[in-house]
Amino acid sequence: MNGAHAVARTLLECGVEICFANPGTSELHFVAALDDEAALRAVPCLFEGVATGAADGWGRMTGRPAATLLHLGPGLGNGLANLHNARRAHTPLVNLVGDHAVFHKKYDAPLESDVDALAGTVSGWVRRCEDAATAGSDVAEAVAAAAGAPGQVATVILPADVSWSEGARPAPPVAVRPPATVPDQTVADVAEALGGGEPAAILLGGPATREPALRAAARIAAATGARLLCETFPARLERGAGLPAVERLGYLAEGAMAQLRDVRHLVLAGARAPVSFFAHPGLPGPLAPDDCRVHTLATAADDAAAALGRLADTVAAGAVPVLQAAERPEAPSGALTAESAAAAVGALLPEGAIVVDEANTSGLWLPGATAGAPRHDWLTLTGGAIGQGLPLAAGAALACPDRPVLCLEADGSAMYTLSALWTHARESLDITTVIFSNSAYAILRMESQRLGTSADGPARRDLLDLSRPRLDFVALARGMGVPATRATTAEDFTAQLRTALAEPGPHLIEADVPPLF
Repeated sequence: MNGAHAVARTLLECGVEICFANPGTSELHFVAALDDEAALRAVPCLFEGVATGAADGWGRMTGRPAATLLHLGPGLGNGLANLHNARRAHTPLVNLVGDHAVFHKKYDAPLESDVDALAGTVSGWVRRCEDAATAGSDVAEAVAAAAGAPGQVATVILPADVSWSEGARPAPPVAVRPPATVPDQTVADVAEALGGGEPAAILLGGPATREPALRAAARIAAATGARLLCETFPARLERGAGLPAVERLGYLAEGAMAQLRDVRHLVLAGARAPVSFFAHPGLPGPLAPDDCRVHTLATAADDAAAALGRLADTVAAGAVPVLQAAERPEAPSGALTAESAAAAVGALLPEGAIVVDEANTSGLWLPGATAGAPRHDWLTLTGGAIGQGLPLAAGAALACPDRPVLCLEADGSAMYTLSALWTHARESLDITTVIFSNSAYAILRMESQRLGTSADGPARRDLLDLSRPRLDFVALARGMGVPATRATTAEDFTAQLRTALAEPGPHLIEADVPPLF
């Protein structure tokens, strides 16, 4: 057995079911191995950023790692932005990166690069496989490293001769590191802080944005009066009617500081202490008030749900959590705006939907409009590297083929990884994509105003404008096999969204909305 076959067989034995691939010459032996391992599904992606983003979506929805297959340093480089997002989401993910044969690297061939250094920027675990005999065990350790709490990107670099050389064999699974148990004293200390009568807030993140942790946190909030918040960009937030309502921390530093202004005790459960997304003149980096004490109940690597449950038993015995009532906005009419589009989404969102949100400025009204919709999952732009939405939706749809996926995407962000639509079509994925088409990088216009650099000069107009020429997403989607329509009124958008959600397979709606800034 050669190294490539040992790698494929080991992935399967370790529970990896899918590989998002953009291979090159150095990876062709692994491609051949996939023919002999039909249970390991291979999904072609036209750009490496689609492969890495899709693997992120799969991992967020299953809790298990997908694999990517990337071509040397440039291929890995093309996938770095969405690996950055996956790293911030603590997504379990295994990269297989081909490289030149060991004996060929000394010639500095045109595609030669420092793959190890590139991998280290986004990976929590990196290993270069030097011998076919260890290929199976190296990959088994990579899967365990990726899947261990709190989840991370693990990268195996596979030189071409390791893949084609004989003498390899598959390896059995390696034990996965479980979440750590929070000490009793930590729970007791947080209980004491919450029982002192001072204003408090609980900030949820990572694994604490799922139902068991949410319900425990809501009990604590009901008993102590603590405010219930979650990270600005949660990896996967379970929400909707019948679940506790959780307020997301604001993106803008001014908004987040207002949310935390009166808080004297901030309890972190799976989240880190909040800081501003960017530095701004006159604004602090840390967002909690100076006189606020920050208490870490559980890190992302801890069993946050269990810790919250124990804390709830301590401070909230018998407390009843406040749950979100079932309610929907009316179907909108008149002008199509970001606000009316959000109302349509809230009115029509199906039960069990997976919402991928990269709407950016066009998404300001979405949380409020969908809070009382039937239960759903909300996936967000964890690392801030745009171009995540379309690939993330592909991975989520493949992970959960029985659930509809709604991808809410800004036009500028969509262009980073637009070729993901081809994967939507090729795999017949049940994804409805809404492109909020405002022909501008509106979020940069907003940030320009906040930074005091909003003078309307030619460079600002050219660099933040997407209208010359205007992007035609209907034509672009149809060119990649996705049925597409354009909506210019609220009635159009509502009718088109209703149809797209009712029909299986991929659809795209270009929603012409005015920019907010």
